[in-house]
Amino acid sequence: MFRRFLSFVVLPVLVGLLMLPVLAVVLSWLQFNAEASDILVQMLQTVLPDYTLTSLLLCVCVAIGVAVVGMGTASTVMLFAFPGRRVFEWALLLPLAMPAYVVAYAYTDFLQYAGPMQIWLRETFGLQGRVLPEVRSLGGAVLVFTVALYPYVYLLARTALSERAVHLMEAARLLGAPLSRRIREVALPLARPAVAAGVALALMETLADFGVSSYFGIQTFTAGIYKAWLSMDNRIAAAQLATVLLLVVAVLLRIEHVAQKRMRFVGSRGGRSNSADASPVQLRGGRAALAWLVCALPIALGFVLPVLFMLRPLILGWDNLLWSQFANWTINSLWLASLSAVLATALAVGLAFAARSQPSLVTRASVQLASLGYAVPGAVIVVGLLLPVGWLQSVAPASGVGYWVTATVLGIVWAYLVRFSAVALQSMQSGYTRIPASLDDSARMLGTTGAGLLARVHWPLLKRSVATAGLLVFVDVMKELPATLVLRPFNSDTLAVVTYQLARDERLGEAALPALALVLVGLLPVALLSRTLRTK
Repeated sequence: MFRRFLSFVVLPVLVGLLMLPVLAVVLSWLQFNAEASDILVQMLQTVLPDYTLTSLLLCVCVAIGVAVVGMGTASTVMLFAFPGRRVFEWALLLPLAMPAYVVAYAYTDFLQYAGPMQIWLRETFGLQGRVLPEVRSLGGAVLVFTVALYPYVYLLARTALSERAVHLMEAARLLGAPLSRRIREVALPLARPAVAAGVALALMETLADFGVSSYFGIQTFTAGIYKAWLSMDNRIAAAQLATVLLLVVAVLLRIEHVAQKRMRFVGSRGGRSNSADASPVQLRGGRAALAWLVCALPIALGFVLPVLFMLRPLILGWDNLLWSQFANWTINSLWLASLSAVLATALAVGLAFAARSQPSLVTRASVQLASLGYAVPGAVIVVGLLLPVGWLQSVAPASGVGYWVTATVLGIVWAYLVRFSAVALQSMQSGYTRIPASLDDSARMLGTTGAGLLARVHWPLLKRSVATAGLLVFVDVMKELPATLVLRPFNSDTLAVVTYQLARDERLGEAALPALALVLVGLLPVALLSRTLRTK
């Protein structure tokens, strides 16, 4: 009875509420009338071509950048042996701890016209005017996203090469293929699905970004959605832009799913080999130095230099830091992140348990819908939440719906659950794959069913997965910017919002403190992931 009520009533209702913002954005086209048509025509004649071209150029360049850097580093650490290789295996994940907008602020502070680098160059070499290219540009955004997001490709390509390349590389060697041909025609093609999946994930993050595009003044779809809603006060235009962005993300999500299926297909046909002939090729001399440089450069650009650039204004302006306000920002961030992590993890436990104990069509559909949330950009979620709220407020002004969604934690936590429940769900599903189904059968034979099965059998075995799910959601919420910027309650700024606001006001020295706090928090899942990879 408990399982049926959970599977057919509670969870479908919760998932339906969870995906309501996405449905609201899609249904906004039902309001398409003459006025909406005029707005769409105006957008097509003015801003939409710029949004489309800029977003397209940004995505193409970022895709090339993350594919080259991610695949290059993964191939280097998995196919070759050189000094420092073991360190690079986990250190290449460090940029995951850096939010892209923090990287953008760090490089801008150091490399802008009035920054220390250009001042030093002008004074040292007697130069005049601007010495370095403008950081706040499309090229600067490509660099920021590439060094911040390449670990998506690196991680998946590394896994593909470690699990699939060894066996066939050995077979190619036995057939007389030289090393260069084995890499070019065996290892790299095997990693193509992994690279495609990683690139799709990186592009979804790029399209969902607001901090970098807004700070650099780049006219992307995300920046256009906020401008249409907040500056132009036109919710229909914002919803239409959000729909276009949602369609693009859906295509990327489909590419990622197809790539993941191809990865599983390839993995099912190859075995692992323990032969010494299939071990990494030892590099020495200049080749070892080149491999070291290939791995060290992305780490330096994506983590080490941004941290150093942020430490400089932090140390120089130590006495002027907003320590008293920093405590409030930290408390707000921790409170929202903790609440969202608990709720998202509880929902994920319920969905994963229902999918295992009652694998019906309704349950599978609920799990699939909840899994799509992470691909939905924060800007789309904001528009999808505020559209029905505005309609309900106009129909029933006394209901107070607008107050509850925009002036309390309800709206922002709702947005977090839409976006990050998928992260917790993936961790819980991974945990359940390690629990044999025979344990469930044995428990039922002993009279333990329903909630007792979850509490007495599954829960002791899922504690690590639950902790991992909560940690991942916690860190993602701490770094989230677009939805938090609009939906946060009054007088409850978070570290991410304050970092963005201070950087936007050119107070980069004061922004260094909350920015580095976010980096420290981001190191937690990176350390967990590195430990998992070393264990495997």
